[in-house]
Amino acid sequence: MSTPTIPEISAIICTHNREHYLGAAIDSVLSQDFRAFEVIVIDNASSDRTREVVEARLSDPRLRYVYEPITGLSVARNRGAQESQSPILAYLDDDAVASSQWLGVLYRAYQDNDKLAIAGGKVTLIWPNGVSPPKWISPGLAGNLGAYDLGSEMVLIQTPGLTPRGLNYSIRRSFLEQIGGFDLNLGRVGKRLLSNEELMTTQLALEKGWQVAYLPEALVAHNVAPERINRSWFMERGWWQGISECYREQLAGEAGMGQFARGSERIVRGLYKSLKYWPDPAQRFDNFVYAYGQIGYLGAVLTGLFQGKHQ
Repeated sequence: MSTPTIPEISAIICTHNREHYLGAAIDSVLSQDFRAFEVIVIDNASSDRTREVVEARLSDPRLRYVYEPITGLSVARNRGAQESQSPILAYLDDDAVASSQWLGVLYRAYQDNDKLAIAGGKVTLIWPNGVSPPKWISPGLAGNLGAYDLGSEMVLIQTPGLTPRGLNYSIRRSFLEQIGGFDLNLGRVGKRLLSNEELMTTQLALEKGWQVAYLPEALVAHNVAPERINRSWFMERGWWQGISECYREQLAGEAGMGQFARGSERIVRGLYKSLKYWPDPAQRFDNFVYAYGQIGYLGAVLTGLFQGKHQ
């Protein structure tokens, strides 16, 4: 099997200690209908059998392994961009499985629209064997597990909050270079569940006159790790979401005393709705998690005001 000298699209899988899922993610990309691509696995300081999982597949010339010792998802994504060759970068999470048409759908979208900076597709969830979705997980909280569905038609995103999920995410290289790569202040680092790096890049794209698209046929399925099916994980995720939102506002020049008013109002709104929807376990918990996350947000606001930077 031969591969073009310069691939037309690069699939990048950033991974950290996910040997259990990684093989299926790599295999799903190597099985794409689209042929002119490369696959780069960025091993972000894994201590498990990640390297062996990749090496078992290195007989395919389209696949490369790169070790990145500095932990952090944004670090790994930027390393993947540096190592890749094509003008379009498609990021797939190490615990996700891409549909066979994934890369082809993404590639054609960029070919058809030279103003397109970012595109991502629908994400469905793969629950562990024998596990059904708990009644207390709302559609909104399912989004924290990666679910993403804006319908069956292509949508041009106008609001950063609707940005494609990072687990199924593509970006034009020239735009990524224009903004200096993924911001290292955002994105997961080890057990610090920072996020909002995709939201930030979408915000920058829209501000700079680029377009962002949801492509339902660029379908990916995401495994739900068993340890995430408990309320404490969602509480922690909500807390870090609040911190991430504060950091994003600081990076966007929106920091200041007004953040106290925003955070306080959100806490009150979340608690009010949690009580309002008390008979509905999903809506009750969703709004409680939202209110709890704003405590993390306000804590980060205080840190920013007193120290002039976040930690």
